[in-house]
Amino acid sequence: MTGLLMAGLLSLLSATTACWAADEYQLGAGDSVRITVYNHTDLTTEARITEDGTIPFPLIGRVALGGLTKPAAEQKIALMLTEGGYLRQAEINLSVTDYRSQQVSVLGEVTRPGKYPISAATSVMDILALAGGITDKGSRSIRLVQHDRGGAALQRDIDLNQLVMANGNAVDLTVHNGDVIFIAEQPMFYIYGEVQKPGAYPLQRDITVRQAIAIGGGLTVRGTERGLRVSRRNKKNGAIESHKVKLNEPLLIGDVLQVKEALF
Repeated sequence: MTGLLMAGLLSLLSATTACWAADEYQLGAGDSVRITVYNHTDLTTEARITEDGTIPFPLIGRVALGGLTKPAAEQKIALMLTEGGYLRQAEINLSVTDYRSQQVSVLGEVTRPGKYPISAATSVMDILALAGGITDKGSRSIRLVQHDRGGAALQRDIDLNQLVMANGNAVDLTVHNGDVIFIAEQPMFYIYGEVQKPGAYPLQRDITVRQAIAIGGGLTVRGTERGLRVSRRNKKNGAIESHKVKLNEPLLIGDVLQVKEALF
């Protein structure tokens, strides 16, 4: 990943982390919590929330915390202690020591693909930074797959360059449990023949044949702009076809541009 893009990711991660609304996080199975009761150190409890969403707690037994926010969980435990007659007043503090219940998957061309736990308001940029950033082969278009309340998949493509260059002012979507971020391999074009630097290059949007030749270092002393040909896959039958192109024509993904030697 380029230094500029990586620096942008880390900057946004730091800024976003500072303003996380931790109180909005919903506890779930797999999360580890630490609970303290003011002036009652004997009631301090550290536990992992089980699959049924509960933890054991002194005096009151198992407490269902799954689906509750931090303030709601604190209030629930306080009420159970006071209404059960165990304490006259209970001041509870709950902290999450390990986030495990809510995860986002990152797939494709990132340094460390996998599942990442989220805690409160986490953005696409946060997760990409945690995954080590996009590889050199990765596309600058991010695909975010989310699900609506009915379970239907919703896809959205995000332009990474706009997010970074705008310093986060562009739309940076918040991710939720079960979301998938996919980074496809960057589309390429190929140029060979009488150019200074033949090879494979990233295909930016609306690149013309003329621009492709410039990206390839320009013509050699023997090269000519006449008789330029492109080998391109036919979308209907998949066959590779070769045909002449003009300098102002756009290149498509996977195109192979051939620059011929001039005939003197």
